[in-house]
Amino acid sequence: MSGKPQLIWSCRGRAVDCSDHTLIMGILNVTPDSFSDGGRFFDPETAVARGLQIVEEGADIIDIGGESTRPGSSPVGAEEEIRRTAPVIEKLREQTDALISIDTWHAAVARAAVEAGADIINDISAMADPEMAAVAAETGAGLVLMHMQGTPQTMQADPRYDDAVSEVCHFLQERTAFAAEHGISQDQICLDPGIGFGKTDEHNLALLSGIPQLAAAGRPVLIGVSRKSLFGRLLGRELNARLAGSLAAAVFSMLHGARLLRVHDVIESCDAARLIDKLQALERRE
Repeated sequence: MSGKPQLIWSCRGRAVDCSDHTLIMGILNVTPDSFSDGGRFFDPETAVARGLQIVEEGADIIDIGGESTRPGSSPVGAEEEIRRTAPVIEKLREQTDALISIDTWHAAVARAAVEAGADIINDISAMADPEMAAVAAETGAGLVLMHMQGTPQTMQADPRYDDAVSEVCHFLQERTAFAAEHGISQDQICLDPGIGFGKTDEHNLALLSGIPQLAAAGRPVLIGVSRKSLFGRLLGRELNARLAGSLAAAVFSMLHGARLLRVHDVIESCDAARLIDKLQALERRE
């Protein structure tokens, strides 16, 4: 059997092997206004129940967000974000050993989340908050660095690139170097090109095709395409009819080197990932 280089992601001392197992990150929005499920899990007890269900459905990671980052969304403030997320994280940590991620770009929220039991900081701004690097370095949390052009309020106004793939790769390389300069181990880093965050459909498709260039950095690549408006425009599908498009893009991403998928539809995504993992393992055999 031909060997495959080991790809380890360090998350607060947990060595997460991304080499042969595609990790599924299940989305849990503790918000009233997220684009897909805003308001459904705003109640803490309902959120905890959904978090446990996400694990039962097969997800490796529960990704908890307390502030919507859909295009045009408004910030809520760190104190409110902490109020929404920290109690949910605490309750989930008591009841599951699954990895828990905090979806935030505010260092204060990230610190509170890790203190409550989170293992991963999923930062859509790649450390725009000057204090975020210190939080990741001090806690050893896994750190997702995502590319976003602009802010959630402005990102879809008029996104422009000369070469989306090379520019996103360069940005993530620069942020990885910045992380290293601030005491963050390379093993803590995961990269996300930010599909839909300051990109046109053309940019998004180019970035999906360019996953091998992102993966060449030697860090796990996370792709979030679940229910994106991209599929509404390309396929003419409303929000709740985008599963097929989401899965097709997810499978394409896995075949091109993505090691993590951020999803709403956990069962279906787990099925697709497990099958692709098995087929790729067979393909590697001599």
